[in-house]
Amino acid sequence: MGRVLSLPALVRRRRRLAREGKKVVFTNGTFDILHRGHVEYLAAARAMGDVLIVGLNTDASIRRLKGRGRPINPGRDRAAVLAALRSVDYVCFFGASTPARMISRVMPDVLVKGADWKTRDIVGRDVVAAHGGAVRRVRLTPGRSTTEIIERVLRNYAGRRR
Repeated sequence: MGRVLSLPALVRRRRRLAREGKKVVFTNGTFDILHRGHVEYLAAARAMGDVLIVGLNTDASIRRLKGRGRPINPGRDRAAVLAALRSVDYVCFFGASTPARMISRVMPDVLVKGADWKTRDIVGRDVVAAHGGAVRRVRLTPGRSTTEIIERVLRNYAGRRR
């Protein structure tokens, strides 16, 4: 089971992992309303190395990016669920709009994003590549997204009383 760490603690852990010769993989996201697509994506990312670190947007950064009403689940809950996944070793919050600072501090061996991202648009790719790391894209599970889940719930339950 993964652990939720502060950035300074994560950087210390990363140094230790480097000394141990572990291949570190990094990905990031909001991971709000965790679903099958997330689980498959994280398992695929983890398979690319020995350790998977997940950069997790804070609630405030999600509101800036996705608007009022998001996230559905608060950060502590999202982090606890991610940390409980077998594929996730460490979770660390970031409050900026992008994880650029975290990536430059952690310096993963492999940077992973979904295939919906163009490689040239992946934040941190230049920093990782400059240090000999790889940037990989993972095919997403079709028909699985948090937005689709929210829309389905609203469609199926809007107007119903408890």
